[in-house]
Amino acid sequence: MSAMEKIATYMDHLVRVRHDLHRHPEIGFEETRTAGIVADLLRGWGYDVHEGIGGTGVVGVLSNGGGRSIGLRADMDALPMDEETDLPFRSVNPGRFHGCGHDGHTTMLLGAARYLAETRGFHGTVNVIFQPAEEGLGGARAMIADGLFDKHPCDEIYAIHNAPHRPKGQVALRTGATMAAADFFDITLTGQGMHAGMPHMGTDPIVAGAALVQALQTIVSRNVSPVDSAVLSVTQLRAGSAYNVVPDQAVISGTIRTLNEAIRAQAQERLRTISEKLAAAFDCTASIDLRDTFSVLDNHADQATVVAGVAADLVGEGNVNTEMEPTLGSEDFADMLKVVPGAYAFVGQDSTGALHNPSYSFDDEIIPLGAGLMAEIVARRCGNG
Repeated sequence: MSAMEKIATYMDHLVRVRHDLHRHPEIGFEETRTAGIVADLLRGWGYDVHEGIGGTGVVGVLSNGGGRSIGLRADMDALPMDEETDLPFRSVNPGRFHGCGHDGHTTMLLGAARYLAETRGFHGTVNVIFQPAEEGLGGARAMIADGLFDKHPCDEIYAIHNAPHRPKGQVALRTGATMAAADFFDITLTGQGMHAGMPHMGTDPIVAGAALVQALQTIVSRNVSPVDSAVLSVTQLRAGSAYNVVPDQAVISGTIRTLNEAIRAQAQERLRTISEKLAAAFDCTASIDLRDTFSVLDNHADQATVVAGVAADLVGEGNVNTEMEPTLGSEDFADMLKVVPGAYAFVGQDSTGALHNPSYSFDDEIIPLGAGLMAEIVARRCGNG
């Protein structure tokens, strides 16, 4: 019986777990309930469990003789948004929603963990890593800073993500730059407030802000080479509190996404220069807070080949895409890949709303595939116990 077939026999239990996690979502560094459920299940299956790594992270360690040490990682956090589905297990926590499927990722890794504990079909050590705060809060960096790989060394590490935009059952990945670096920015424009009926008596930061929103788009259209990839999106413009008052300040916030460090540095420099110079042209000042939030996710060639080979055995070569285009979305598993060689793959599911959309829903039917893929990677890399 294959790992997928064996894990399919756990489906009733795994679906109950997934639906419970979905019903009680927790955002980054608040995943205490989720982490407790994960830790209790791992202990019941015989794992040596370590809690509180990087805040609310959990690591389960299962050893079966000498050999390679393989890390398998899942993210646990939800998004700070409301759910707009009619699911019977929809979120009961206002402003909290598993709109990216991390409840499904956690469940798939639990399925793999149970299978590995029951079968012991490997010769080495498995570290199942349940990470908090993937959604822009630095959970991977927090776990690494807390000694994740010092306490639980890994020779290789792997992770997967559901993909409602890909054919169901397809496994997709690539070698090299796969997901973008992300810098988050807040630009505070300061002028001099005044009565809205007498704008000549002050300096209007909103007018400067409106011009700056447009000017920032020239970074991609006029500074980055057309053959390279970059995105700059302004996502917030905040100013004022009354109809008849021009405020002192306007704040522009957003993100820059790039796939290599040279373009990243160029975009950062241009954002600073354009903001400062344009603000001065409107007799305002600009204060810029530009933060390194995600690194470029680079898949390592050997480990990407491993994932592709295992996936082909599970779903057939025709359902494995090893030349997927990079995405300008970001993923903080990138920081783990900067420390340990590994690979990150996508598993296609039924399209039930886009990721980060209030109507999104994880497809339970891909649980055996995701769990089986992770379990079979361990068997492939560690051999038979």
